[in-house]
Amino acid sequence: MAILNVTPDSFSDGGTLATPRLAAEAARRAIDEGADLLDIGGESTRPGAQRVPADDQIHRTVPAIRAIRDAGIDAPITIDTTRARTAAAALDAGADAVNDVSGATEDPGMLALVAERRCGVVLMHRLRPPDEDSFSDQYERTPEYADVVEDVRAALAAMLDRAIDAGIPIESVVLDPGLGFGKSVEQNLALIRGTDRVASLGCPVLSGISRKSFVGRAALGRDSDPTERLEGTIALSVQHLARGARVFRVHDPGPARRALDAAWALIGAGNH
Repeated sequence: MAILNVTPDSFSDGGTLATPRLAAEAARRAIDEGADLLDIGGESTRPGAQRVPADDQIHRTVPAIRAIRDAGIDAPITIDTTRARTAAAALDAGADAVNDVSGATEDPGMLALVAERRCGVVLMHRLRPPDEDSFSDQYERTPEYADVVEDVRAALAAMLDRAIDAGIPIESVVLDPGLGFGKSVEQNLALIRGTDRVASLGCPVLSGISRKSFVGRAALGRDSDPTERLEGTIALSVQHLARGARVFRVHDPGPARRALDAAWALIGAGNH
């Protein structure tokens, strides 16, 4: 899943896709480099980011989605939003699924929309909204969990139950433990180690490791720039694959594709 942020303030690539044409060109490069699907967001979810109204998200994402489709790119597209109105506009423009970092808890209309449109949905765990959060290596107080893996698993199970109750087939759901969202460095690593417990819920698990601050801290042992985190991202992604993650949301689709394909050849395509 290649990340295409049409935002001015995302932590790693904010401002790089300032026009629909640039977004379409980036989409083509991502597909050529090995991406299977594209994730387009109009609101940064980095810690401390200010919230973006639905109309502004629509203004950013819909022209980009239309430009990608007009360029003849038919890869699946997810719209990264917590707002049902933004999601509806994106689906109308050619998106195929919704990636909701609130786990469809922020907008009461999201699950009804997904069920009505019969589209896919990614449900993610977070401890708090991004504008109230911190980078994983900068917490003054470590986020509190009784057991981070079990607590996240239980929260995702509740989200999945609500989705099924809303009429969404389990086959349409991907679950995301929310690496980097309300978790310390060690808590993020614990979630990767415990992926099998999340996967036991019966849905594919999404891996959102790419270029995050905990990756830099694990790889370099210090504060780092997102551009320094590629090797750490690949190493942790391969470990996440081995532990059961199956969808990888990445900034660098070429290196990620090659590394994960090599790891998959070892793990075995029969190990789902």
